[in-house]
Amino acid sequence: MTLGPLDEELAKARAAYRDRGRWGEDDVLGTLNFVDDAIRAHAAGLVRRGRSFSLAQEIHGSGPGATTRWHGLGRGHDTERAWHGSSRTATDDGDAVTGIEHLRDAFTGRGVLLDVGRAIGDARGELPDGFPILEEHLRDTVEAQGATSSVRRGDIVLVRTGQLGRVRRLGAWAGYAAGDAPGLSFTTLGWLHRTEIAAVATDTYGLEVRPHEFAGPVQSPLHRIAVPHMGLPLGEMWDLEALAEDCAADGVHEFLLVAAPLPVTGAVGAPVNPIAVK
Repeated sequence: MTLGPLDEELAKARAAYRDRGRWGEDDVLGTLNFVDDAIRAHAAGLVRRGRSFSLAQEIHGSGPGATTRWHGLGRGHDTERAWHGSSRTATDDGDAVTGIEHLRDAFTGRGVLLDVGRAIGDARGELPDGFPILEEHLRDTVEAQGATSSVRRGDIVLVRTGQLGRVRRLGAWAGYAAGDAPGLSFTTLGWLHRTEIAAVATDTYGLEVRPHEFAGPVQSPLHRIAVPHMGLPLGEMWDLEALAEDCAADGVHEFLLVAAPLPVTGAVGAPVNPIAVK
């Protein structure tokens, strides 16, 4: 699928999916404002068996060369504008306004796994590299998984493509960071905005599909709208394999998720060891 000219599509998306200013000019949380105490209390009540899953990749020499992470609101700048609408705030000294330290206690709530790889992928539950996950694929996954995967306001949504499991099985890490990958289509921005989720993360290096869906070269077009205009934190390189196996076995795709980033002052992103508890 090839979208229209890049500048035209970006301009339409900026106008359609703008949350900038929604929570005040000094806001540092973005869509994490959707998570309130009632949502966190409900999420705690989802724990039935006490089974916990770390969703972080191990850091070792034969892996991807990076780590499971959140991108905060200082990343993904579009046309040199940051989340507050001011000039870009990330400098050599870090992000002076929306550093990741402001999000240290915000990533606790209801997690929902959308196992797109298992719902529409191959026999191994994997999507091929370059596969764009469309809104219809997300809806089909929810329908296939049942009521516990219905997406609600304030959810932290985890999208499994199966790519991590494949590269780990084959030992083929060379293209994981820079090569083709399945991922969210630019066209899912409407779904991400309309559902009012708090954050989204995937098991790939860059979250969105590569190659991108534009005719010419472009760097991370979904990031350029989701972060500085929607205020949506993005998670990358999450290890969803064990959690996905458990969810497939018991049919429950919702859980308590605690995914606090390291509070590095001024950082535009940070490593995280997310814990899902069922």
